[in-house]
Amino acid sequence: MQIYSRLFYVSDQCIGNRKERDVESLRDIKRAMEREAKKGSCPLMFDRLEFGGKPFQTITTEEKLDEVLAYLLRVRSFSQFAGKTVINNVYMDMDLLCRKPEFKRTHSVMERERVYAGAQRHKKKIQPDYGGRVCLETAQCIFTLPDGEAERHRAVYDGQETYAFPMSNKYILGLFTCCVAARKEAASTQTGDFTGAEQGIVRLDGVGDVLFQALLLDDVEYGGRRLSANLHTIYCLKEGHNLWT
Repeated sequence: MQIYSRLFYVSDQCIGNRKERDVESLRDIKRAMEREAKKGSCPLMFDRLEFGGKPFQTITTEEKLDEVLAYLLRVRSFSQFAGKTVINNVYMDMDLLCRKPEFKRTHSVMERERVYAGAQRHKKKIQPDYGGRVCLETAQCIFTLPDGEAERHRAVYDGQETYAFPMSNKYILGLFTCCVAARKEAASTQTGDFTGAEQGIVRLDGVGDVLFQALLLDDVEYGGRRLSANLHTIYCLKEGHNLWT
């Protein structure tokens, strides 16, 4: 399954801290996405966020954390996963001049390596506790297409029939913002068969620092007019919250 995008570069999107500002920002972003769709972006729309059967994994060593970061960024030993559609992924970036995380796409392995280096600096600043308090959360973001839209985007890639959904940079960052807003909303609405420690993560009351976050749009599943992509977040849990208890 391949998704292609036009390379429009715009300033990065972020979400405000206050709930009222979040709502208004989300409305503005959705209006911007509507304008992008009129310009030619595929009108792929965010539908909902779901947690799968095992959404939480404990990261128990620094080496494992580095491996997870390398995988998400498709660098180092995982560079073979960096196909053409890796440019659609949205990554949290902590560069040298950035006090707050920015969320952006990358367009080269050098940019992804720079994001990886920023994550390493952020890791050293946080000094994670690997005794059950570093957690990788994987949430599924579900997107839908209007009737008949998929047929308009059938394509052949490497001799195989697939779909090519053109989306501008602004549109992709808008989808990411919708995913993050839905994850925040899930903190007060999500129910499921979770352990006590997992419930604390779902509600975000057990979460301290966010070490890294990525929406991987280079690895999606498609069927029945819907697509799903994974939103990965690495949390450092607060004292008293531990996935081993």
